[in-house]
Amino acid sequence: MNFVDQTLANWRGALLSSIPVGGLLSRNPVVYKWKANLRVWMLREAVFWRLHDLLTQSYALHQQGHGLGAQILLRSAFESLSTLIYLNQLMQQVLDGKLNFHAFGEKTSVLLLGSRDGSTKHRSINIVTILQKCDRRYPGIEKLYAALSESAHPNYEGMVVGYSKIDHDEYETHFSNRWMELYGDRHLGAMELCMSTFHHEYNDVWPALMDELEGWIEANDSELEATK
Repeated sequence: MNFVDQTLANWRGALLSSIPVGGLLSRNPVVYKWKANLRVWMLREAVFWRLHDLLTQSYALHQQGHGLGAQILLRSAFESLSTLIYLNQLMQQVLDGKLNFHAFGEKTSVLLLGSRDGSTKHRSINIVTILQKCDRRYPGIEKLYAALSESAHPNYEGMVVGYSKIDHDEYETHFSNRWMELYGDRHLGAMELCMSTFHHEYNDVWPALMDELEGWIEANDSELEATK
C-alpha cells in the first residue's frame, strides 16, 4: 500500500460513529453545559468524515484517469481541512485572551450551521477568508488552493489549457483531455500534504487545545455565567 491507500484505510476504521451528549456531560458537566464545546466536537468529526469521503473519491478518480474530477474534489478537501485549522485558531485565541468566549460560541455556530441558500439562519463565512487566516499557520496553502480552483472554473486553465494544445508551427489547435498529462504526477503529493496536515491538526493540535480550553472554562465559569 502507498501512503494514500494506507491512510484512507486507517481513517476508515477511525471515523467516530457518534458523540453522546451524556458522555460529554459526564466528562465535565461544567464545561459541557456550554453548547459551543459540543459544536467544537461536532465540527472536528464532521470535517474528518467529509475529508475522508472527498479524498477517497478524489483518489478513485485519479486512479481511473479522471484528472479534472480528482482536482476539484481535492480542492474541496483543502476547504474542509481549512475549517479545522481555523477552528483550532479560534480556540487558541480564546486561551490567549484575544477572543471573547461568547463571541467564540457564535463563530462555532456559523462554522457548523452556516449556509448560503438561506436554509439556516447563519450566513456561512467565505472560505477564501478562512484560507487567508490558515495561510498564516501554513504559508502556501492559500496559493495551492487558488491553483486547484483554476481547474474548477471555465476560465483559461479550466477551458483552454485543460482541453487544447496549440501547434504553433502548423497554426492549428488540437483538442484532447489533458488533465492527467498536466497534473497527474503531482496529485498524490498534494493529497499527502492535505492528509499529513489534517493528521497533525486533528490528532495533535485539537486535543491539546481542547484540554486547555476545558481547564480555562472551569477556571472562568463564574465570569462566563455573569456575562452570558
